Amino acid sequence: MSRVSLEGQVAVVTGAARGVGELLARKLSARGAKIALVGLEPDALKQVSERLHGDSDHWHADVTDHEAMTRVAAEVKERFGKVDIVVANAGVANGGPFADSDPQSWRRVVEVNLIGSAVTARAFLPLLKESRGYLLQIASLAAITPAPMMSAYCASKAGVEAYAHCLRAEVGHQGVRVGVGYLSWTDTDMVRGADQDEVMRELRQRLPWPANKTYPLGPAVDRIVAGIERRSAHVYGQGWLRGMQGVRGYLPGLIGTVGQREMRRFAPRLQGMRTGLVGAGGSADEETRATQRS
Repeated sequence: MSRVSLEGQVAVVTGAARGVGELLARKLSARGAKIALVGLEPDALKQVSERLHGDSDHWHADVTDHEAMTRVAAEVKERFGKVDIVVANAGVANGGPFADSDPQSWRRVVEVNLIGSAVTARAFLPLLKESRGYLLQIASLAAITPAPMMSAYCASKAGVEAYAHCLRAEVGHQGVRVGVGYLSWTDTDMVRGADQDEVMRELRQRLPWPANKTYPLGPAVDRIVAGIERRSAHVYGQGWLRGMQGVRGYLPGLIGTVGQREMRRFAPRLQGMRTGLVGAGGSADEETRATQRS
């Protein structure tokens, strides 16, 4: 498809305090878009907003909170007059064996990554229908292939991929396009946080090339921007991910066989692994929930 100019368009980016969300907001703003930033860290969001090229604003909200996101959608419409693009990017991760995982952290990964994405879409779909706009759901290589020690993340990303494909079929006749964005290991706070665990870092390094690399953030986000401009159904942050679609049916059996061998190798080192959410974004989520409980 030909590219659509982003000049004057209004783009909502969730999980915008850092990483993919922050850089995406900057690049969309540089192309003339007006940006609505959504996340759990108001101070960080304010700093991101102040550094953007054009008109922008920020909203503090938990993407899993339907009432809060509905309020945000109404306020974004009031502030900018419309919404043309929504990028459901907010996400968290944890790692470690499922049997020893913290049940609350495991559940929270699914809540933020899957339920939070659906809540985001539900809140903004009326506005996207008005503008005949575009929703981009950020998924992952984890949607294409299972990975031991990442059960919650893989489950959530496979879920958002399937949900977004369903949604595309439902709303296409109303002029709304829906895309799924895939990223491999990209240099973000989340990936660096996971790498702080020695076992997780070594397991990742033992993956076959090119899945064992950490990729720079800039080129991946450039690909996402190009996908948004084209209103693409599939956006690949790393080009080789496109080829994974053709072999994904073979991956569960392969990973099931090879993964057993790897887990046997690492079994003596699995005791005492951290089971909470990783990275600064995970810490922000845990702190927010702790404040709400107190």
